[in-house]
Amino acid sequence: MKLKLLILLITISGVAMAQNKELPYYEIPEMTEAYTAGTVAARMVDALGFRFFWASEGLRTKDLEYKASSSSRTSAETIEHIFGMSQFILNTISKEPKTTNKEPLSFKAQREQTLLNLKKASDILRVSNNLEQYDTERVQFWNMINGPISDAIWHCGQLVTLRRASGNSFNSNINLFSGKIRN
Repeated sequence: MKLKLLILLITISGVAMAQNKELPYYEIPEMTEAYTAGTVAARMVDALGFRFFWASEGLRTKDLEYKASSSSRTSAETIEHIFGMSQFILNTISKEPKTTNKEPLSFKAQREQTLLNLKKASDILRVSNNLEQYDTERVQFWNMINGPISDAIWHCGQLVTLRRASGNSFNSNINLFSGKIRN
């Protein structure tokens, strides 16, 4: 009986890990050979994606509802904020029609769409030769760096703190320096 239970748990764990690898940022993409404005900006977005992937990975309902004080955001509200910033980043640099999601999304859908938005933004930036092309009347690309990109990284750190406070530790096998999983 114990052997069957162990096999079942290993199988479920393997399936969950395989599903995670289908989403972007399970690991940070390989470095490009050249340093350009576009590749550096893309790498910043990749770092955000990697941090968000692992800060939000495995959150339980208890974690999503947790907030440090009555005046702070819950983890779910913080994720919704990061999702909004991912939409803003992508909409600012994309030549596609602007998108905003009006309907409330589940945590799983917000997490997935945030990761996909960041991957798409990174892909656009990586091949960009001139970041000034993304300057608008309202936003200069410089402000994208110190605004939503940095802010979202900040909030990923908050998610890690909130998940620890609610009893769900951050995966200790994550190497934020290399962007890889330690074996």
